Amino acid sequence: MTIRQALLIGALSLSYVSGFAPVNSRSRASLPILQSEATADTEIKTDPKEAVKLFGRLAEKYIMLDASAGMCCYSGCTDCEYREPGGGYRMSDQSSSRPKWIPAYEHRSFQSGKEHTTKWSTEIFTDGPAVTKEQFVERVMNMEFVPPLGGPYLAASAAAIEDETAAATLFDVLAAGKEKLTKHRMSTQMKDLAGGEEGFTWNQFSDALRAK
Repeated sequence: MTIRQALLIGALSLSYVSGFAPVNSRSRASLPILQSEATADTEIKTDPKEAVKLFGRLAEKYIMLDASAGMCCYSGCTDCEYREPGGGYRMSDQSSSRPKWIPAYEHRSFQSGKEHTTKWSTEIFTDGPAVTKEQFVERVMNMEFVPPLGGPYLAASAAAIEDETAAATLFDVLAAGKEKLTKHRMSTQMKDLAGGEEGFTWNQFSDALRAK
């Protein structure tokens, strides 16, 4: 091979490399975009039946609301401060025949002598003020299920949790990026997610888990 032939072969090789290099660069540049789109497309959603298994474990038949509302005489007085804008009265507490609320508080007491300690505060936080995701999932799964008001109906016999995904998702929602979930954070997060109300109803709970 002459020197001239070697130079020609080298020039051709360089032209092929430079011709393909921009294509590879564009492919690499597009990879994060594709990954981002894939993440958006696979955003976690919870099966409503799996969500109701959690709700039926955490929800209660009783909730304490506004202590001052207990001072109302419920006689339909004009300009009553305890009347709701849409009608009805503000209540100091409420009861239901089936579990309906997950109270956002740990414990509440009124001067009248009424008091209430929530299931979640005693059955999840059994040995301290904070739990890991693993502890949270295990303890929620071990709570008793009672068919609640709201969501698809499940009998207790059909409410065993075999897939931990929904419980793990609930931990992530409540812990908000923290490795451990404290009683205080769970309380404040539930109140925030409930729009400032004193507890979660099924609609608010299912919205938080995207269980639609």
